[in-house]
Amino acid sequence: MRSVVRDSWMRSLRRGVDPAGSTVADMTSADFDTYRAAHPMTAMRPLVRSLMLDDIGGAGVVVALTDEVGRLLWLEGDRAARDRAAAIDFVEGAIWSEETVGTNAPGLALAVDRGVQIVGSEHFAEPVQEWSCAAAPVHDPVTGHVIGVLDITGGRQVAAPFAMSTVRSVVAAIEMQMRYGGVDLGQIAGSDHTSGARLSVTDVAGLQVVLDGRTHRLSPRHAEILLLLAHHPHGLGTEELAAKLSDTGVDAVTVRAEISRLRRDLGAEVVLSRPYRLGVHIDSDVHRMTERVRDGDVVGAIDELGRGGLLAQSHAPGVVELFEEITADIRSAVMRGHERRALQAWTDSVHGRDDAAAWQALASAIGPSDPGHAQALGRVALLDRRFGLDS
Repeated sequence: MRSVVRDSWMRSLRRGVDPAGSTVADMTSADFDTYRAAHPMTAMRPLVRSLMLDDIGGAGVVVALTDEVGRLLWLEGDRAARDRAAAIDFVEGAIWSEETVGTNAPGLALAVDRGVQIVGSEHFAEPVQEWSCAAAPVHDPVTGHVIGVLDITGGRQVAAPFAMSTVRSVVAAIEMQMRYGGVDLGQIAGSDHTSGARLSVTDVAGLQVVLDGRTHRLSPRHAEILLLLAHHPHGLGTEELAAKLSDTGVDAVTVRAEISRLRRDLGAEVVLSRPYRLGVHIDSDVHRMTERVRDGDVVGAIDELGRGGLLAQSHAPGVVELFEEITADIRSAVMRGHERRALQAWTDSVHGRDDAAAWQALASAIGPSDPGHAQALGRVALLDRRFGLDS
C-alpha cells in the first residue's frame, strides 16, 4: 500500500470512520443553494465545463467541484454516471472529507494539500471500492488558502495516469483564471445580456464586439469563433468547430482553450457548451450584408463587402464558406436586378471587376449613347482575351 494511502487509512481508523460508508449533508436545500451560489468555486464552473465536459460527456465519469471542507458543490457528467454516483451518496450537498468517509481523492487532496489519485480498493469505505478518483486542491491565488477541490470520479479510466494530469492542468487554468480574470468572470456571469451584441469583422476600426455598451477588441481567432457561432445558432461540437477553424487540423484541446480565453474576456455566459453556442444574440456585419440584400440595398452590401477585413482575409474553412455565400448572394442580386447603379458598384469593386457577365449586363443597362457603354464593352473584350473566353 502506498504510504499516502496507508497514512489516510490510519487517520480514518483513529477517527472511527464507518467502513460501510456514510456521508453528511449539513444544510437544507435552500441554504445549500444560497451557499454554493456565493462560493468562489461556482464562478469557475463554466471554465471547468469548457475544458473537460466535451471529452467526458459520455465516458461514464463525473466531474465534481467541492468547497474547502469537501462539500460537493457541483457534479457534472452524463445522467447514467451521476445516477451510479448517487448510489454511493456522491451527490451535491454531501460532504466527502476524509474525516467523514475516510480515504477518497477529494477528501485526501484536502488533507494533504496536493493532487492525489485513489484507485479501487484504496478507498476506505467498501461501497466506494468499485470506483477510482483523481483530485487536486484549488488555491486562492492571493491568500494561498485552499478554497476547494476539482475531482474526477469513475471506473477504470480514472485509474489511468492521464486522469491525474488532466485534473492538475485544469486546476492550473482555474487558478490562473482567478488571478487574472476571476472577478470579471463572476460579475459578467451573473449579468443579463438581453441587449445583445454587435460583431464587426469588416470594419476599418478592427475586429471588435460591442457587448452591453462596452467595446472588446478581438483576436482574429476569437472573431472567427464568434462569427461561426453567430451563423450556426443551433451550435457546433468541438470537432465541428475545429474543422471550420482550420483545414490542417486544430485539436480539441486548442479549441477548448480558445473558448476559455474568449469566456474570460467577454464573460462566461457569452459562449455556452455542449454544443458550443452563443448565450447572447450577436448581430454581425455579415448578417447586416444579408439584410441589405434582402431589403434591396445591394449597393450598400457591395460597399460593406468591399471593406475586406477578416471576412475576406480569413483562411478558416467555415469563414471562407460564409464569404463565398455572401459574395454569391450579392452577385445574384446584382445580376437579377440589372440595375445600373448596382452593376456599376459591383464592377467597380474588387470582387466584380473581373466579372465579364456583369460588365456585359452593365453595357446593356447604360445603352450605346452613354460614354460608359464603350468602356464596359472594352472590359468584356479584355476579360475574354485574358481568360481565353473567346477561343
